[in-house]
Amino acid sequence: MIILPAIDLRHGKCVNLIQGHADEETIFSDYPVDVAKQWEQQGAEYLHLVDLDGAFQEPSQNLKIVKEIIDSISIPTQLGGGIRDIHQLNQVFEVGVSRAIIGTAALKNPDFLSFSGQEYGDQIAVGVDAEDGMVATEGWLDVSEKPARDFAVEIEKSGIKTIVYTDIKSDGMLKGPNLEATRTIINAVEIDVIASGGITFPDNITALRDIGASGAIIGRALYTGALSLSYVISAAIP
Repeated sequence: MIILPAIDLRHGKCVNLIQGHADEETIFSDYPVDVAKQWEQQGAEYLHLVDLDGAFQEPSQNLKIVKEIIDSISIPTQLGGGIRDIHQLNQVFEVGVSRAIIGTAALKNPDFLSFSGQEYGDQIAVGVDAEDGMVATEGWLDVSEKPARDFAVEIEKSGIKTIVYTDIKSDGMLKGPNLEATRTIINAVEIDVIASGGITFPDNITALRDIGASGAIIGRALYTGALSLSYVISAAIP
């Protein structure tokens, strides 16, 4: 299981939100490039980047910072947040992102999802963000009537090979992930499922590994020191 430190970008800074609420923001660094270098130096093999401005459909200059991050490290990156059409998708790949995460558009525009998967293959992942088992979109502001499990099955049928699953109520809470909800998604499909949201304690890593998660995204717990990256990486090894 691979560990992906998260770098959430808002107004050019490295931040963390609680349950995705824009008004519950903690700024962890004014220098996201330095944060990326730090995670690589500590052993990260992959970084998870989020353009929160894009997710909230606000004007975003974060792609410039994403490019600076990519140019400063040698490990791959995945980026989500605000990728809603082919133009935005192409922009993401032009700056050097290894994998793009499509969220809202995957649910609302199945043709875009299908085209993206056919055109870019393994370079595409779909973000399944759920609240009480239902898919949320538009930066988690809208909760749909689509069950996350059903959406995961549809994603697999479209040919996409990776799902990034986030349990919204766990995100940023430092209380541990929703293992039952994550297990439901993992058991529904045969493709890779990367877990996100609430990972805080060492046994969270082994629990996610044991239920079959292919990866784990960790944010606040690394920034607060609740978890050390080196320990987490070792715990992820079977």
